[in-house]
Amino acid sequence: MRELKSIEEKILDCALYLIGKQGTCNVPIRAIAKEAGVNVSAINYYFRTKEEMLRNTKEFFINNSIEIYSILDQEEYSEEERLILFANEIMEYTIHYSGLSAIFKEAERLKEEDEISKTIIEVTKELHTKMDRILSSVAKSGPSMSQYNSMIFMAALTYPAEKQDTFGNDQSLLTSKEKRLEYIKHIINLIKK
Repeated sequence: MRELKSIEEKILDCALYLIGKQGTCNVPIRAIAKEAGVNVSAINYYFRTKEEMLRNTKEFFINNSIEIYSILDQEEYSEEERLILFANEIMEYTIHYSGLSAIFKEAERLKEEDEISKTIIEVTKELHTKMDRILSSVAKSGPSMSQYNSMIFMAALTYPAEKQDTFGNDQSLLTSKEKRLEYIKHIINLIKK
């Protein structure tokens, strides 16, 4: 995940975190200010309105997604290596921003009336198509199995991070990059069979 460079990015990061944590885009400004360690007037200074801040948070989410999926374009790695690096980034992102399905649900609901929601849906589909293509190539699967493999792969990456409490005291799958990579390689090998 990238470094936050400004107070504005820190506010957006905290808003995205709270959206995921609370499972709704309707997060109070005061909660975001508290999480970001700023006062409400700082949020008003950078974004003027809650709606503007939410729009910027969604744009921040889109940009983060594009950055993560850009790993799949790094041709200095094999397709399988790219998939492993990408999957690790997805897991790290989901650990930090668990429950982000709230953004997708709202985007799906508002896609006809809200341009940024429409963009979230379009960009997500485009990015998933890129991942599907590489996963299909690595798994050597035909079109009929490709959709199933993609669903299994993404569920295997996001479920452990979103349901962190199901692992009890052993959080090493989530906290240890080495264990995450081992897990990801195992998932890819299962899909390849």
